[in-house]
Amino acid sequence: MNKLQTKPVATAHYFDRTFDCQAVRVLPGEYFYTDKSLMMTTVLGSCVSACIRDRVSGIGGMNHFLLPDGNADADSPVSESMRYGAYAMEVLINDLLKAGARRERLEAKVFGGGNVLPGMTSINVGARNARFVLNYLQTDNIPVLVEDLLDIYPRKVCFFPHSGKVMVRKLKQNLDTSVLTREREYLRSLGASLKKAPVSNNDIDLF
Repeated sequence: MNKLQTKPVATAHYFDRTFDCQAVRVLPGEYFYTDKSLMMTTVLGSCVSACIRDRVSGIGGMNHFLLPDGNADADSPVSESMRYGAYAMEVLINDLLKAGARRERLEAKVFGGGNVLPGMTSINVGARNARFVLNYLQTDNIPVLVEDLLDIYPRKVCFFPHSGKVMVRKLKQNLDTSVLTREREYLRSLGASLKKAPVSNNDIDLF
């Protein structure tokens, strides 16, 4: 089966009463792009999301990947491949271009990569993800207007592609969102030893 015909585009559409607009939730291993005026939202721990848009047309999208790179060849299931930034970035950018965005007008804002699961005995996944996304965008000559990476807190990200605005809220660790639960389970499968992180002050930032 062709991966490009079964890409995990986010399907969790809803009406957001806070922002009074249509919205879509982007879960781990998913992405979404649109030429419509809506909001994309996700929750990040050590994962990273790239919010990329055409600054003229407003066509934009968001991805959510778990690891920088890995085996994403033709034999790998799509759900497995989209966990990796190398594939998630390529898919998002290619679909933006197919939707009418122009490469020379693309700009990015990147978020996540927090050390939300301290005490890991092997790798700092958040830092690896942060380095990867910045290097990838630099290589692709896509300017990064904003980066809110690393730190020790999970983040809720709301992206409005038409305007390019992004709102970020740092979440209390004890909220224990489903995203962080998934990350804990995945990192435990790698043999990581986990401890609890500090609590944030729930600050909201506008980028």
